[in-house]
Amino acid sequence: MAASHSTEERMMQDLKKFDTATICNVVATYPESDVCLRLYDAWRGEYYTDTSVRCMYPEYGPVCGYAATVWYSDERAEQTKLDPWLLSDHLDLTPKPIILVAHQTYSEGLNRAGLFGAMMSNEFRAMGVRGVVTDGPIRDYVGIKETKVQYLATGLTAGHGPFQIRGAGIPVRVAGMSVSPGDVVHIDECGACKFPASKLPDVLRGAAELLRRERKEKTRFQDPAFSLKKWKAEVAGRSAEK
Repeated sequence: MAASHSTEERMMQDLKKFDTATICNVVATYPESDVCLRLYDAWRGEYYTDTSVRCMYPEYGPVCGYAATVWYSDERAEQTKLDPWLLSDHLDLTPKPIILVAHQTYSEGLNRAGLFGAMMSNEFRAMGVRGVVTDGPIRDYVGIKETKVQYLATGLTAGHGPFQIRGAGIPVRVAGMSVSPGDVVHIDECGACKFPASKLPDVLRGAAELLRRERKEKTRFQDPAFSLKKWKAEVAGRSAEK
């Protein structure tokens, strides 16, 4: 078990060497490529985030981890009050490092609840969370930055009202990305992408191969002797070989 855990830790560290766009390319974006794993429909698969969220601390570089999930809403009398330790217990049982994917719904539908601040981020950090993807704003920008927890959020605000947890360890959809507990989530300045943890070795191999091919392609366009005629001839030659 120790050896297996060590291997998973090493693979998770290796995953941080790639950007999120490369991970998207490998899991779905180019289904005609032999590098692509074809895990999701390139257009309709809910495997990456949309433009409703942005990376709050791009200087941190890529962050990745195993997904923990939670659903927050405003506090209402008709809603069942769940165990206050529900999310903490879920985080405790989730493999580390963790990316918390947090869905938020409010009765007034207002995008003004700065639910995540410095204190909550310190708590999360202590429990292994290294990033949060949420469809609401954050507050305490400087205080959160000190914790080194990355956030994908809708922006910044100053306050929030009473809130409650409606569920944890459940499938959620945030910013167009559908996530189940235990998925791997990768974050950088462009957004987030998810894939099944069982595919981690395949994603790493595919990402390394894709970057190798892209470096080779870049040399063509960076060559002072580049010409459209030469490029067309190379493409025609590859097509003839097929």
